[in-house]
Amino acid sequence: MRCPFCGVLEDRVVDSRQGKDGLSIRRRRECESCNGRFTTHERIEDLNLLVIKRGGDRVPFDRDRIRAGLELACRKREVSADQIDRVVDEIERELLAAGERELHSEQIGGLVMERLKALDEVAYVRFASVYRKFEDVQEFMGELQNLMNGRLAGKKPPS
Repeated sequence: MRCPFCGVLEDRVVDSRQGKDGLSIRRRRECESCNGRFTTHERIEDLNLLVIKRGGDRVPFDRDRIRAGLELACRKREVSADQIDRVVDEIERELLAAGERELHSEQIGGLVMERLKALDEVAYVRFASVYRKFEDVQEFMGELQNLMNGRLAGKKPPS
């Protein structure tokens, strides 16, 4: 692994631990040249999942895109980075468990919305407004009304 401090390729692993998700390994490394320490994360190399976009294009699955969408929706909300990481891990596990090599972006978006609704209602509405491309205030208000009706029916997500 190339040292981020001096660029030398020789290093040694000081510590290895299983990641919180059980799908990765965290390694603490020390450069043999400058003694700088850095952390690397190893994941399964290639999941070979393809996402079929709304326009029909097929792109490789990228968990970082899910994370970016969640971070944007949760901006300035009381949602921790660990909570976002857990949601990304849950979604990725669910997609892998489905056993499909090609997934529709709507399927992934639905999983994100489902998790956000349980995590933070404001973040859910933010994400839904972009994901569902609300055309006007009435569509937005309709989604808010559905959320409120769910609360009134005793389906309030845990906080």
